[in-house]
Amino acid sequence: MKKRILWVSALVLVVLLAGCSTIDNPDYITAESTGFWSKYIVYPLSWVITTFAKMFGNSYGLSIIVVTILIRLAILPLMIKQTQNTKAMQAIQPEMQKLKEKYSSKDQKTQQKLQEETMKLFQTHNVNPLAGCFPLLIQMPILIGFYQAIIRTEGISKAGDFLWFDLGAPDPLYLLPIIAGITTFLQQKIMMAGTGNANPQMQMMLYIMPVMILIFAVNFPAALALYWVVGNIFMIAQTYFIKPPVAQNQQTNIHKGKVRGAKK
Repeated sequence: MKKRILWVSALVLVVLLAGCSTIDNPDYITAESTGFWSKYIVYPLSWVITTFAKMFGNSYGLSIIVVTILIRLAILPLMIKQTQNTKAMQAIQPEMQKLKEKYSSKDQKTQQKLQEETMKLFQTHNVNPLAGCFPLLIQMPILIGFYQAIIRTEGISKAGDFLWFDLGAPDPLYLLPIIAGITTFLQQKIMMAGTGNANPQMQMMLYIMPVMILIFAVNFPAALALYWVVGNIFMIAQTYFIKPPVAQNQQTNIHKGKVRGAKK
C-alpha cells in the first residue's frame, strides 16, 4: 500500500508538471484533434464541459463543478472498492506490526516465515493487498483526461469571472489554492486514519501533496483549482462514509475464536 500511494503521488506530480507547458502554450482541443488520447478521451470530456456550460448560460464554472461531480459518481464503484481495500489494510495494521516484531530477524528463513504469516493474515481477513491497483489504473486515465480537457478547452480560458475569480487566470485572492491544499490534506488524513506512524512515507506524503497542490494552484488557472477543490470535497465525503467490509469479517472471526475457545 505504501508503494502504491507513493506511485500515485509521483504520477500526479508528473501529470501536473507536464501540464505546465500545456497551460503556457495550450493546444486547444477540437473535433479535428488527432491522436487516440486527444480524440477519444480529452475531446469527449471537453465537449461535455462545453455542453453543460451552454446549459448554464455559458457558465464554465458551474459546468466544471457539475461535470466533476458526475465523473466522480461515474467512477464511484471503483473508488468504493479502492477505499474499502485501503481501509481493510489499515484495519489489520496492528496485527501486521506484531508479525513484523515477532519475525524481526533479517535472515532469509525468518523473512520467508514473515511472508507466509502475512499472507495467512490477508486470507483470514479476506484482504487482497493488490485489490486497489486495478481500480486505480482505470480511474487515472479518466481523471487525467478531465484535467487535460480543462486545460485545453478554449472557452474556459475566455470564460471570464466566476464568483470572485477569472477561470482562465490564477485566483488573485489565493483562496482557491488554500482551500485546495486544505482539502487535499483532509482527504489524505481521513484516508490514512488508523495507520498511526507505522508508515513514514505515507506521513511524508500527507504534508508534501497539499503543499504541492497549493503551489501549483497558485500559478495555474483558477478553473483547475476549482476542479481540485470539488474533487477533494467529494473524496472526503466518500472516504468518510464508506465502511470497510473487513470490520464485519473481523467481528465474525473474533466470534468464531471465542466459540472455539469455549469448546476447548
